[in-house]
Amino acid sequence: MSTINRPIRVLIAKVGLDGHDRGAKVIATALRDAGMEVIYTGLRQTPEMVVNAALQEDVDVIGVSILSGAHNTVFPKIIQVMKEKELKDVLLIGGGIIPDDDMLSLNAQGVARLFAPGTSTVDIVSYINGWVAENRQM
Repeated sequence: MSTINRPIRVLIAKVGLDGHDRGAKVIATALRDAGMEVIYTGLRQTPEMVVNAALQEDVDVIGVSILSGAHNTVFPKIIQVMKEKELKDVLLIGGGIIPDDDMLSLNAQGVARLFAPGTSTVDIVSYINGWVAENRQM
């Protein structure tokens, strides 16, 4: 089967000690309902575990939900591990409570998009669909 015809595959991850996963589960359900294949890692993952799971599952997107305030540590580490593992064709996005200035800094470091609480799931689905349509390799 051609990869272009398969559903979009998204890994949803919770990194570190952040135990609040309701938002991640809401997003996972919305993406699944939009026709995407969703893999949810569960709680207390390390950046290495997330990237390894993304490689094993051949995902198009890694979505990280973070409410713990550790975003300035977690995202750069994920980006570092993605580079080490040569995971270049995967979209890295996130969501949670992240100050605007930190969002800009993380975007500059390689996080494609960060979604604040209250973002419509329709907007998230649309963003992922658009990115995959433009970037998925045949």
